[in-house]
Amino acid sequence: MEAIIFCGIQATGKTTFFKESFFNTHMRISLDQLNTRNKELRFIETCIQTSHPFVIDNTNSSLEERAKYITIAKANNFKVIGYYFQSKITDAIKRNNQRVGKENIPEIGIRGTFKRLVLPQIAEGFDELYYVVAENNTFTVNKWLDEV
Repeated sequence: MEAIIFCGIQATGKTTFFKESFFNTHMRISLDQLNTRNKELRFIETCIQTSHPFVIDNTNSSLEERAKYITIAKANNFKVIGYYFQSKITDAIKRNNQRVGKENIPEIGIRGTFKRLVLPQIAEGFDELYYVVAENNTFTVNKWLDEV
């Protein structure tokens, strides 16, 4: 079974990538949708108990945020795969400005996440790690090379 962890600032294409790549095979677990950590944990536990693959579709900008998902997945023999989404702040703000309603995030939130962003590393416990670039409505996925 797979536990996939997305990492990157808001408006970098994480949810769109999920819809294109994992919608038919993995459960999407997102605080944007679930609203509370308790609900998030309950969904993760259900996936673990039913051996169902899942994707954590949050910013996961810090080592600590990613560690809690990696720990629970590894403890339950899930393969842990990370996808880092190229996080250029100017591009993210531009994409965010095209969003409407609740999906539009205050710019200060994007900038705050960018300041806290720590690039992922295989050493955190990932079995595989990838680098995703979104350009012209197309995603390019490459193996992680410990550099950006």
